[in-house]
Amino acid sequence: MSTPYPFTAIVGQDDLRLGLLLNAVSPAVGGVLVRGEKGTAKSTAVRALAALMPHVPVVAGCRFSCDPGAPDPACPDGPHEAGTGVSRPARTVELPVGASEDRLVGALDIERALSEGVKAFEPGLLADAHRGILYVDEVNLLHDHLVDLLLDAAAMGASYVEREGVSVRHAARFLLVGTMNPEEGELRPQLLDRFGLTVEVAASRETDLRVEVVRRRLAYDDDPVGFAARWADEEAALRERIVAARALLPRVVLGDGVLRQIAATCAAFEVDGMRADIVMARTATALAAWAGREEVVADDVRQAALLALPHRRRRNPFDAPGLDEDKLDDTLQDARDDEGGGDDDPEPDPDGPGGGVPPQDGGPDGGTDTGGPDDGGSDPAGGEEPGSGDAPAPGGGAGERRPVRAGEPFRTKVLSVPGLGEGAAGRRSRARTEHGRTTGSRRPEGALTKLHLAATVQAAAPHQRARGRSGRGLVVRRDDLRQATREGREGNLVLFVVDASGSMAARQRMGAVKGAVMSLLLDAYQRRDKVGLVTFRGRDAEVALPPTSSVDAAAARLESLPTGGRTPLAAGLLRAHDVLRVERLRDPSRRPLLVVVTDGRATGGVDPVALAARAGRLHASQGTASVVVDCESGFVRLGLAAQLARDLGGSAVTLDELRADSIAGLVKDITAAGRAA
Repeated sequence: MSTPYPFTAIVGQDDLRLGLLLNAVSPAVGGVLVRGEKGTAKSTAVRALAALMPHVPVVAGCRFSCDPGAPDPACPDGPHEAGTGVSRPARTVELPVGASEDRLVGALDIERALSEGVKAFEPGLLADAHRGILYVDEVNLLHDHLVDLLLDAAAMGASYVEREGVSVRHAARFLLVGTMNPEEGELRPQLLDRFGLTVEVAASRETDLRVEVVRRRLAYDDDPVGFAARWADEEAALRERIVAARALLPRVVLGDGVLRQIAATCAAFEVDGMRADIVMARTATALAAWAGREEVVADDVRQAALLALPHRRRRNPFDAPGLDEDKLDDTLQDARDDEGGGDDDPEPDPDGPGGGVPPQDGGPDGGTDTGGPDDGGSDPAGGEEPGSGDAPAPGGGAGERRPVRAGEPFRTKVLSVPGLGEGAAGRRSRARTEHGRTTGSRRPEGALTKLHLAATVQAAAPHQRARGRSGRGLVVRRDDLRQATREGREGNLVLFVVDASGSMAARQRMGAVKGAVMSLLLDAYQRRDKVGLVTFRGRDAEVALPPTSSVDAAAARLESLPTGGRTPLAAGLLRAHDVLRVERLRDPSRRPLLVVVTDGRATGGVDPVALAARAGRLHASQGTASVVVDCESGFVRLGLAAQLARDLGGSAVTLDELRADSIAGLVKDITAAGRAA
């Protein structure tokens, strides 16, 4: 077994370490979600936490980690008699993003269950994580059906496995820790709320701290055992402090004044439900115990709010989580004034919230990213680009103009790709999936996951006499088993091709166009799509954002998009074709939808309109579902966008129609257009 990187050797990242330590002191806090760019010690810190957790007493031989003092009466390995049991280290169980349902919850042997009536059950990761840590790296990429199972287990403290009337239940109480890179997409609100705390991490930009990160990481890689030994005393001291804080926790007093501060804070930030109040109370109590105090003070409440509320406040999907600290301070002060407490709170311990971790002067461990802003941030290319075709070109549009703000987004109707796909689980187009309504059966390929009982019985019935059936049980063989085929929804790749040329530069019109595209981005976020953004202006087209699950990154690029110059429409369509070709190789099961936002004009080069038409027919030959948003304005309309839509084999809508019924609603003819093509 490899030697983990010591928790106390992690440089900086105070919020990350504090959030994890508070959960070690009080697992009732509810876990922690770690958000940050790649290479910021997220995974290193989580894996190092297990070494600090107190040992867990378990029933000897129980695969479900039953507590010998209070064994689970429904344990599949039970019944157990209360006893002393054995002690083992706390586990950190990692859930891979691509895990199957059976790997997470366990699997029943359906063949034995039908033929012998035996509940032969192989435990999954939820059983392994019981009374330990369940760690999900890249939790925002977890498939929806696994998220649903996690939500059920977190809510009930138990896992249920049911297959055609045969069921197994076992306890599943765990500390949920997730890490994610916001560039790759956000987390479902239901799962987001299940994390007690959230922390933001970033690589330090201070040279000395980065040097210390590299120095320690190289030392660890050269000699992991020796490096861990050098930090053994600090690890032992921190472990003892966790034990002491756990012992103190039941004696911590949470006064009525503090509860009023917590309630006032949650109300001021308009969080939904009451979970935020409860998590804040538990976090403030854990902070007091961590500081060695028996009473919660105002500083504990403030720190608890900064950890428990950012991911719960009401915000648009494209807004970064966070709290207005000035508003927080004012709210807490008002609550103290209303209570009449003034400044009578006990003085916090100097080693109070966040204290006690060995002081560090470095950044995160290992692999620190020295790159520039992440994909979700501002893009230097989004501003003005002197010397890149800004000036009006002969025969082209106006020179480059500064970006305009997007219009107010609006609710869209369902936009789907025709046919039946087999892509990643999502909420947009029809697809064959592991979850959904049953539409038929087939012979299983590999392990059986969803039994079609009627088809299995029908397959086995003609052979019962030949198999010597004598009792009431059905004699079932492997060849009789049938897998249920199901139909659900998939996520798609929505590729936006946006005309940013001079002919689109009218500020009111471009604001409306951006508002419409922003509305579709919001719809894509809700339907778990990947999105990409291609823009064309001046002399060429560029991929402003490669296909990604980070819809907020696409929104940021769209906001910073300038306009001006010629209209290389063909270049935009050909660049989009290249993007889709590469994506088909990377993920052939994810079907694309092409959304072209243009007035249809094409300038520059020889016969640019004909060249754009040929590029459109190239997409049609690939069977790509498409829609053209016609941005032409004025009394005289040339109908170029409508012609482009015909070349693409898709449909067209005018810019005026966007506000009336939304782009997604007006694209409902995509299916018919696809059939006609």
